[in-house]
Amino acid sequence: MRLVSIGECMIEMSGAGENLWRSGFAGDTFNTAWYARATLPAGSVDYVTCVGTDPVSQQMLDFMGAGGIGTDHVMRHPTRVAGLYMITLKDGERSFTYWRDQAAARCLADDPAALTAAVDGADLVYFSGITLGILTADRRAALLDALKGQNVAFDPNLRPRLWPDTQTMCEAIMQAAAISRIALPSYEDEADYFGDADPQATLQRYADAGATEIVVKNGGGEMLVLADGQTQLIDPGPKVQPVDTTGAGDSFNGAYFSARLQGMPAPEAARYAHGIARQVIGHRGALMPMDQIAKDAA
Repeated sequence: MRLVSIGECMIEMSGAGENLWRSGFAGDTFNTAWYARATLPAGSVDYVTCVGTDPVSQQMLDFMGAGGIGTDHVMRHPTRVAGLYMITLKDGERSFTYWRDQAAARCLADDPAALTAAVDGADLVYFSGITLGILTADRRAALLDALKGQNVAFDPNLRPRLWPDTQTMCEAIMQAAAISRIALPSYEDEADYFGDADPQATLQRYADAGATEIVVKNGGGEMLVLADGQTQLIDPGPKVQPVDTTGAGDSFNGAYFSARLQGMPAPEAARYAHGIARQVIGHRGALMPMDQIAKDAA
């Protein structure tokens, strides 16, 4: 089994005390790769991005490798460096400040042949709306073209600050949905930007676009899952008070992918993934140490 995740990994700065910051590495698609690796005992998880040639970029690659995530298809840019963001927390909810305009990851689709080689032979290829949002229009087109014919999973991960306007964002998201077999939208975001009246409307829109397996996440509430032509409502159980919601959806995605790759039915996989996400929101920062994740979360 081989999962390939494509996107942006950044330098993460999180609070370590008054006027103190702790650095790490994170980013939505990398976080997903991390949690897939943590819950997938067999097979491989590869990450595809572009980083610089500076010492911090090398530290990032070393960190990925130490976590068991393959970096053979990570491209290097001679002048750009990794993007950076800082997390501010209030009552467990996070807000972000970004420095990413000149990030090397914005060049991850500059070599279409390298992209094609990176995904060749993968059992599942994952990318997100953030992956799309950091790219120029022609590079977005190159990425989608390289993914056609692959078994593709997509999380819209709507982030309007990455886009020139909402219409451009929504059009690009649905273009990506059209080449994806699996879609993992979050209802609250979809309602805000697509005007969906309820989770069923979100599910139907992605089904109409061509996705045949859909999980509509709902902020810890009831989820809708479409798989094998059947739609089920999944009750994940009581909500818990989060310590830090950073990486919650990403951990859900990674655990869901690993469960599905190992043959778990989609409704069970959604419950299992929610159990992993429940653990993650009790931990500060995007990445929970792999050895602290209880694999029997379901």
